[in-house]
Amino acid sequence: MKIRHLVWIRRFTQAFFLGLFAVLLVLAQLPRNVDIDYSQSFSEAQHTGESETPSSPDIRISQPVALFFHMDPLVWLSSVISTRHWMAGFGWAIIILLATFFSGRFFCGFICPFGTLHHMVGAIRPTLGKKQTMQANQTVGSRRIKYFLLITILSAAAVGVNFAGLLDPISFLFRGLGLAALPAGGVGLHDIFDFLAASDVKLLNYIGYIGETVAAPIFGYENKVVQTGWVIGILFLVIMFLNRIRPRFWCRTLCPLGALLGLCSRFTTLRLEKDPDKCSHCGRCVQACQGAASPEPGQTWHTNECLMCFNCTARCPEDALAFHFKLPAARKRKFDVGRRALMSGIVAGVSLPLLGRLDGRSDRNPSSSLIRPPGSLPEPEFLDRCQRCGLCMKVCPTGVIQPALSAAGMTGFWTPALVMTLGYCEYTCTLCTSVCPTGAIAQLSVQEKIKTPVRIGSAYIDRGRCLPWNGNAPCIVCEEHCPTSPKAIYFKNDAITRPGGQPIPVQLPFIDLTRCIGCGICENKCPVRGKPAIRTLSAGESRSLENQILL
Repeated sequence: MKIRHLVWIRRFTQAFFLGLFAVLLVLAQLPRNVDIDYSQSFSEAQHTGESETPSSPDIRISQPVALFFHMDPLVWLSSVISTRHWMAGFGWAIIILLATFFSGRFFCGFICPFGTLHHMVGAIRPTLGKKQTMQANQTVGSRRIKYFLLITILSAAAVGVNFAGLLDPISFLFRGLGLAALPAGGVGLHDIFDFLAASDVKLLNYIGYIGETVAAPIFGYENKVVQTGWVIGILFLVIMFLNRIRPRFWCRTLCPLGALLGLCSRFTTLRLEKDPDKCSHCGRCVQACQGAASPEPGQTWHTNECLMCFNCTARCPEDALAFHFKLPAARKRKFDVGRRALMSGIVAGVSLPLLGRLDGRSDRNPSSSLIRPPGSLPEPEFLDRCQRCGLCMKVCPTGVIQPALSAAGMTGFWTPALVMTLGYCEYTCTLCTSVCPTGAIAQLSVQEKIKTPVRIGSAYIDRGRCLPWNGNAPCIVCEEHCPTSPKAIYFKNDAITRPGGQPIPVQLPFIDLTRCIGCGICENKCPVRGKPAIRTLSAGESRSLENQILL
């Protein structure tokens, strides 16, 4: 097969996997034909004496939305090291890792959607001229940064905190697109289509309605709020902009997965053969090289940096370059990641988790506002597995799952946490439990979640802000929305006296902690805005025997 055909095959596979990633990203949401609001049926069941739990089917996303995470060797390896257990479901990742020993970094050149995106952005009117590009492609000193990051991540995993998702390319891409680009695009499109729909021109009305119908399934049916979404978006844009300075800057300099695959590809049997007698040293191969692997005859080819894009052989006018499968010869030059990078990575990887535990957020002094999704493992095990990928945040239909900030401490930064003022945990929803790629959130069925029951916290009433308790007005909103059956919120009849001496009968709300599951719908629906009169804390969560209220 001609090399030019291989280049076109590579382009086709890149487009296919990037498109597949985009499709799975869009599909990572509640199916539109599913209605998970069973509040009315629970209320009716309570008054009619019917079964306390609805006969509702488990809600699952049939498409493999976690496929690319299960293909990611860094996600698998970091999770195995941090948990000290074998991770099931990562067969593709192991196959890719083993295949790298024979075929080099083909994942970076053919499959990785983030690498494809960098390839595309770097090819759009490159800012570097021919001489500058050749000079940049011959400079490989900065490649040690990604090995430093890989060593830091694996060392931290060995200590028991999994930071891989912060810089893993699949997690980074999903987080950037799912939690920043798509929500931001949805906000802009909603504003445009609402403006057109409000126009007096009938044609513009039709355009607004049709556009909303087409865009909503992709960008969401309502504007989604994401804590630090702007930070995630800016980081994503900065990383993409770096391709204007140096092609595939991320892949060459920062990608820890690329570093892992680079270490495995040093002994690849797919090797670049150079014929110096044919070479005229025109520099086209160096200029076209995506990984700065030094393909020109007379230079040492860096197998660990080659992205298997085949650009060098396709651009060579003298056919002086060719790839062949052959056993690697004895290496005259040893690969050196740098002693400073090695030692600094180990020190950083060990220090960050230890320093991050000084605030006690992960074990002895957890924040009362840190509420994890239902099915989450105990906090130390949760931090061992969580990749901070944002998949659970993307599928959450109410938007309650948000990237954690200071509540989780440094070791739990950007891990999923529930913010009840932005949403609530739907009583019969288990989507987040069904999509977690590493099992940090264990799978639950609807019946398991309801009948066990799985508690994620407990509610309490701030009597100073509660309208009935502070004597300002009657209110029964929290009890109306409570989904448990029997309800966890109940009333006691009383009377309050207005300043003029007029008595007003009210129903004072109380909470039965034996029934409350901490879903947060009472806090989310409370008419007292800003700081609701009823709030949810993590105390009483099922996953912790220490963080309890009732003895």
